[in-house]
Amino acid sequence: MKLGISSIKASKTAPEFFSSDVATARRFYLDLNPPKHRPLVVVCGGLEHCMPDYAIRRESFPFFSIEYVARGRGEVRLKGRTFPLQPGRLFSYGPCIPHHITGGDADPLVKYFVDFSGTKATALLRSCGLSTGRVSEIFPANVLQPLFDELIQAGSQTRRDSAILCAKLLECLALRIIGAHAPLAGAETLAFTTYQQCRRHIEQHSLRLRTLEQIAGECHVNNAYLCRLFRRYDQQTPYQYLLRLKMNYAAERLQQPGTLVKQVAAESGFADPFHFSRLFKSVFGLSPDSFRRIR
Repeated sequence: MKLGISSIKASKTAPEFFSSDVATARRFYLDLNPPKHRPLVVVCGGLEHCMPDYAIRRESFPFFSIEYVARGRGEVRLKGRTFPLQPGRLFSYGPCIPHHITGGDADPLVKYFVDFSGTKATALLRSCGLSTGRVSEIFPANVLQPLFDELIQAGSQTRRDSAILCAKLLECLALRIIGAHAPLAGAETLAFTTYQQCRRHIEQHSLRLRTLEQIAGECHVNNAYLCRLFRRYDQQTPYQYLLRLKMNYAAERLQQPGTLVKQVAAESGFADPFHFSRLFKSVFGLSPDSFRRIR
């Protein structure tokens, strides 16, 4: 992989804060002296294939940063605590945050990063549980790679709107982190595993399942605990998730010529087509008949 360098303000060399212990990289640079009054400004970002002896030791950093491990192993030391690095692990740092990052000899790090600044930078990190000096994890481990790749592509294009597009993609990245948040190994691991199993059961049996009680019974948990799991990890109730799956299926079926509303209602697990139509409209804002006419 070749080193890609592009910018709105042409940068001929990599900034001094980049490590030289990188075998190959794909990076972009925008404004390395960003205005302080802007809400959110992406400075640079990229993907780095680190050498086995990769090491970064800084007592501070001029920008806020999110780093995301795609492959490999290593360690990061933040605010006096050491955390193992592995695929799916995220960490952040910024001004006045000492950070030491080291790679693994047997399994070198491959990691994405984005550096940014702005008046809303701290709030953005806090919103996705990554306040400076924090480590987090996402599930599945590769879920952020497409967004990071899109960010690199946008930043590498010499377009007038590259900076705006990168700032919007950074906000999308934060939202994606919120939706994919998983606990670090420890006390919450069992609860998160139970949540994953329940969610998978709902996905696999969405057309057959009808009530919260049925879901909880088949997942061998009680109703209240099931709801707590979804509030903690999904920001919706189990029934809301089930209903969305049913309605997504119904929407696809209604786009097929000759499909009757009562037929789709029955396939989706609703004995009453009128009740199905009310729920469909509550989700999509259109009745099934109106939705079918827009194809």
